[in-house]
Amino acid sequence: MVLDKEEGVPMLSVQPKGKQKGCAGCNRKIKDRYLLKALDKYWHEDCLKCACCDCRLGEVGSTLYTKANLILCRRDYLRLFGTTGNCAACSKLIPAFEMVMRARDNVYHLDCFACQLCNQRFCVGDKFFLKNNMILCQMDYEEGQLNGSFDTQVQ
Repeated sequence: MVLDKEEGVPMLSVQPKGKQKGCAGCNRKIKDRYLLKALDKYWHEDCLKCACCDCRLGEVGSTLYTKANLILCRRDYLRLFGTTGNCAACSKLIPAFEMVMRARDNVYHLDCFACQLCNQRFCVGDKFFLKNNMILCQMDYEEGQLNGSFDTQVQ
């Protein structure tokens, strides 16, 4: 039994003359010049959509994902079923569905994304610095640079 599946979505140009294909999404005949083939079925371009965000999968890339009888775009598949990881600040598990902040290779809970010296939370547009794998606000970073608390190599 296959639970997770990643599949290509080739767009087929002109349908072969003769019998028109039926759409797996709406069950109507595909009279369009172009059609999509996915999951061993044929689809109208408008009918092959992500079950979460409704984006047209033929437009967003060449792959789709299926799990739990859902057809999903890559972004929603990863959001719903992606791998879990650990927060770089608190080391606790981050569930795959939870929103996160990223800084280089580090991933953080939203609540943990704060200066690790003064605990100041960052707002949209705030500068932050990643030094020796620590997130720092601009003031603590500059103070550390002046005091020589940090080695000179910026991460």
